[in-house]
Amino acid sequence: MATTVAVVAGLALTMSACAPGGGGGSESSAQPSSISTDIASAGTVTLKMTDFWGSAEGKWIDQAIADFQKKYPNVTIDRTSEDWGQLNSTLNLQLQDDAGPDIASANNGWQSLGTLAKGGLVVNLDSYAKAYGWDSKVPTTIIRQNKFTTDLKTMGSGSWFATPMARTSLIGLYYNADKLKKLGIEPPKTLDELEVDAAKAKTAGEIPFQYGSLDGSTSALLGVQAVLADKNKLNDYVYDVPTVKASDVGMKEAVETVKKWADAGYFPKDFAGIDYQTAVANFVKGQGVFRWEYTGSLGLSTEQQKHFGYVQLPQSGGKTVGVGAAPGAMVISAKSKHPEVAAAFLDYLMSPAAGQTAVDLGLVPALSPDVKVPETSLSLTGESAAAKTLDSDDGYVPYFDWSSPTMLDTLGQNLQLVFAGKMDSGKFTAAVDADRDAFLAGQA
Repeated sequence: MATTVAVVAGLALTMSACAPGGGGGSESSAQPSSISTDIASAGTVTLKMTDFWGSAEGKWIDQAIADFQKKYPNVTIDRTSEDWGQLNSTLNLQLQDDAGPDIASANNGWQSLGTLAKGGLVVNLDSYAKAYGWDSKVPTTIIRQNKFTTDLKTMGSGSWFATPMARTSLIGLYYNADKLKKLGIEPPKTLDELEVDAAKAKTAGEIPFQYGSLDGSTSALLGVQAVLADKNKLNDYVYDVPTVKASDVGMKEAVETVKKWADAGYFPKDFAGIDYQTAVANFVKGQGVFRWEYTGSLGLSTEQQKHFGYVQLPQSGGKTVGVGAAPGAMVISAKSKHPEVAAAFLDYLMSPAAGQTAVDLGLVPALSPDVKVPETSLSLTGESAAAKTLDSDDGYVPYFDWSSPTMLDTLGQNLQLVFAGKMDSGKFTAAVDADRDAFLAGQA
């Protein structure tokens, strides 16, 4: 899951040590005077890589490594996989170690990537971006997710400090195809159609939206917000433009929408006591017609993929905007002795070949418009179509909680208050702004 989670204690300590305004910016901004993309002539090279991927994602990166090594027999990539939380809490220490990884998967946002860049622990990738043409092959809205200014005070512009890959993680709308057929409903094409369908499902005795708010799940809120918000303003809000406020980016309307659904009985009657994992399991078991969710998080088997579909609802103007990011920000250690070879591997991870490997393993591709998706997988067909549309429409918006290290908690906790009738949408947006603006003040 590409969205950030509550910061673990180790990473919180790291952020205190590398607080905004601290040192490290000049080292992290240093670039090589010249680079070579002739990897075959680099001699025998061994790179260490650390990531947090398992299951199908682990198979994907293993295959990418094997394919890259086949292309360049002189290169060996020694991969280590760690638990997500463990890696995010120790990556700063690993990158300070002379024997640490050359390549690593970090998390986007200030909680991880921004801290590593500010500490001078990762390479400024601008020279490699120019050599490999990343600015022309990657949508602008995805490029921004990997950039910081060289003074490390602003996210979303400036220099490349990480790269995406030919995979993406989105927030969108899943549906139970068998239930839609039973109800005589086609997959919705707009938010208005979705609300009509939800009403029909409720009348028929179905749970329109499977959802649980016990642990502050925000997927429905952020999924709706992307349909309602101005793409550019939403990007600017997350990327530290203080003049843009939460009321400017569809947050108030999104809060009011999900509260209206809750009041209408569109969520399970006991949704306030349902945790995230239980809600996912309930939906997969057939409880609920729709669910707003992160792609890949349902854990659907090959057979189940035939019975669940996915749509990325467009905005009223027809363009598609969706929350999405690569499932990891790929960085090169500032201590790597072979950054040119490491950069070539990062470039390969963005290739159509890597995208096709993702699809073959049931993962959502990106940057790969010509991938061949198995027609038997209803969910993957929809997910891949969504990624293709977002690529072509440059329609990605970042995970909203990237806007501050504490934003995820602020969203989840206050959304629970909204559902309980103890906070309205105006106070919700004010709380969101207070969190983000306090962080920006600390940056200054």
